[in-house]
Amino acid sequence: MFSEAHKAAGVTYPQGFKAAGVRAGIKKSGNLDVAVIYTEKEAAVAGVFTKNQVAAAPIRVSKIVIDTGTAHAIVANAGCANACTGEQGLKDAEQMAEIAAQELHCRQDDVVVASTGVIGVNLPMDKMAAGIKDAVKNLSREGSVNAGNAIITTDTYSKAGATEVEIGGKQVRFGVIAKGSGMIQPDMATMLCFITTDADIDQKLLQEALSEVTEVTFNMISVDGDMSTNDMVTVLANGAAGNPKITEKNADYEKFHSTLENICRELSKKIAADGEGATKFLTINVNGADNFANAKQVGMSVAKSPLVKTAFFGEDPNWGRVICAVGYSGVKINPASTVVKFGGIPVYAHGVGADYDANALKKVMAAHDISIDIELGLGKTSATVWSCDFSYEYVKINGEYHT
Repeated sequence: MFSEAHKAAGVTYPQGFKAAGVRAGIKKSGNLDVAVIYTEKEAAVAGVFTKNQVAAAPIRVSKIVIDTGTAHAIVANAGCANACTGEQGLKDAEQMAEIAAQELHCRQDDVVVASTGVIGVNLPMDKMAAGIKDAVKNLSREGSVNAGNAIITTDTYSKAGATEVEIGGKQVRFGVIAKGSGMIQPDMATMLCFITTDADIDQKLLQEALSEVTEVTFNMISVDGDMSTNDMVTVLANGAAGNPKITEKNADYEKFHSTLENICRELSKKIAADGEGATKFLTINVNGADNFANAKQVGMSVAKSPLVKTAFFGEDPNWGRVICAVGYSGVKINPASTVVKFGGIPVYAHGVGADYDANALKKVMAAHDISIDIELGLGKTSATVWSCDFSYEYVKINGEYHT
């Protein structure tokens, strides 16, 4: 899906976008920790946010920006989530936008703000202010890599990509950077995802497309079942490609929608595969459900089971843990019509364990990418959930993740 030739360009691959990532001293590691993405040409903006009722201050500020329908910039930091910080946290998030707006010569409500890191700690605003100003000074067409590295926390690498599609006779470009590794749960995850495009599209259609795409991509991943306070996906579309503006759900809209969905699906897989301490990438395909919601619920039940996740870490083909999670998912199933496969090999069928080749299954369990197929035999609807295993390293990372 992503163009390898332009992958490093990320959010600056579309026309009219610049980015930067700098060190402001917010991360204890001293690594890059403040990012700015900017388009001088006004962009339509869309966003989807965490459903956690304890939403961080940047979420509250950015929702207001989305409501205006347009934006020029995104400013983000890692190392401090600015969550559960009360009125001071809200003032700090607003000041992030204000400082960026002053430096970029745009309105404060033109700036999306985002934070990720430790909860319950106030932003060091002296460092933040200096970091934002430094990032603005360093904005460039080559700045996406640094911007991507500035937003990661426990990720082992920055997720990024770029692609293009012809719309209305014009080449329309898309770019993305994202972070996410732990505290991953559907209805967003502990993730930040910033997508840029030079497509010209109506803001309401942009928002509708993003909301629909998120439901079948980012809301279909789970690393540990915990929903973060800071998650967001934001799209800026500045229209610099010069395509006929997309104002209705026509063929051009379908191309845009399909490309956006493919981008988000690839990012979802990368986030799940890079789960904290992960050694296995699990693709859980639920087939034969009577509706999508039930298929998703069954898949998520399996994806969030600590017993399932630890079994795959130990390369133990314990299918009993999987069928158990299917059974307690809350979806009415018929064990007699249910089949479970690991890597295409039936391990449970119609109420009992299947007779399988132990050596063949051993090879499946030793692989990094493993598929779990669950056939319910109740209908014609499917859903795919992406997850990972639980390792010793997951406990170590989170046991040491503190202020």
